[in-house]
Formats: sequence, structure tokens, C-alpha cells
Amino acid sequence: MSERDFIALIDGARQLVKAPMVLVWDRLNTHVAHTMRKLIKQREWLTVFFLPTYSPSLNPVEWVWAHVTRSLVNLAVVALDRLETLVRNRLKRLQYRPGTLNGFIAGTGLALDIPTTP
Repeated sequence: MSERDFIALIDGARQLVKAPMVLVWDRLNTHVAHTMRKLIKQREWLTVFFLPTYSPSLNPVEWVWAHVTRSLVNLAVVALDRLETLVRNRLKRLQYRPGTLNGFIAGTGLALDIPTTP
């Protein structure tokens, strides 16, 4: 995905959420590119925090994918579209389990407090 693809996704999420957004991103080259930083600065409702280089234990998304893949480990799927349906189903179920999602964030050890400027 390009920087413009990511921004289109973020803008689409913003239309649904209709509230300020906070992203916690890894250091994928597209996430830290000059073009992306410029696009982020144009959105005053968007705050982005970057994780340290190679820090999967600090990334809640890693916990989400581990949870989803564990639920699929003993399944034999004969078609890719069926696998996609199962993954989407598992992710949709997580939307209705805020305690589990909060646990993924808590598992990182990161605080959910608003950061202060040093």
C-alpha cells in the first residue's frame, strides 16, 4: 500500500468515527515516509505515535493477529475466499469484545494516558 492508500483508509475511518483519532504505528517505510508525514500534518484530528524499531511486543496488532490465528490453527480450508471469510468473522467478533481488545493493549505494557510534552 502506498501513502495515499493509507491516508484514504484513515480518512474513511474518520468519516465513520467522527472523532479525533490516534494511531500507533510501527516503522514500516510507508508509515514514516516524508509524504506520509506531510499528509498526517494536514489532519489536525489525527495523532500518530511511532513504536520503536522492531518492537512486536509493543504492537497491539500483533496480539490481535496471534489471537485470530490461534482460533484458525486446526481448520483445513480448501479455498482462499473461505479463509478470508473466517478471518473477517474472527475480527468482527473482536469488535464486540472490548475487554479482550483492552487486554491486547494492556499486554504491551504501554500506558493509555495522554502523553505530556517533556
